[in-house]
Amino acid sequence: MANVIQQMEKATEYSAVNLMADAGVDVERWNRVPDEATLRKTIEAVEARNVRVILVDSAEDALRALVDLIPRGGAEVMNGYSTTLVEMGFDRVLRENPKGWRDYHAVITAENDTEKRHALRRKSVAADYFLSGVQAIAATGEIIGCDKTGSRMGAWPHAAAHLILVSGVNKIVPTVDDGLRRCREYCLPLENQRAQRTYGVGSYIGKYVILDREDTDGRITLILIRQPLGY
Repeated sequence: MANVIQQMEKATEYSAVNLMADAGVDVERWNRVPDEATLRKTIEAVEARNVRVILVDSAEDALRALVDLIPRGGAEVMNGYSTTLVEMGFDRVLRENPKGWRDYHAVITAENDTEKRHALRRKSVAADYFLSGVQAIAATGEIIGCDKTGSRMGAWPHAAAHLILVSGVNKIVPTVDDGLRRCREYCLPLENQRAQRTYGVGSYIGKYVILDREDTDGRITLILIRQPLGY
């Protein structure tokens, strides 16, 4: 396992730093690393909403924490696209799959029948372990996510048995309203650039989810990284 989890924080073609110029976003406002007092206040506020927080120093530490959270031997694992997960190196770990997980994404992509593939995608939000990045974390404790179709957001409120969220501290903003603005003014323009380059079509925000409080103990874990990862 140790030799699988090495090198992380890899900037990719679709990392924010390579999309910012064309996206025209306000980096100074929306990509800040908070001071220690704000970070600690935010962690306390998130945990008060029954979301466990694991604070780590690096992308490598984050990947190790994530892998440790998922048991060996056939656990269903699904993830929505996340630049943070890619920068952590999770894609490589999933390919090598040293713990023998059931990679739901691989099951979906291997299905050639369109209707069956759509059905599998709908079921995948109820995987044993669903992994996702986030778009904003309010210092008051709410966690905000958005996407185009809901393929990630469907797992957040209830469907996934365990929800593991990964985020750089650059996602922290003062309030929920600031988080929603971050989605519109920062995340969307960057994602639009990525979608144009990857799929040849633009993107839009079709779904928002705000995690205000979790009822089930131990269901949601936020791995918070002391680095500006993702967007």
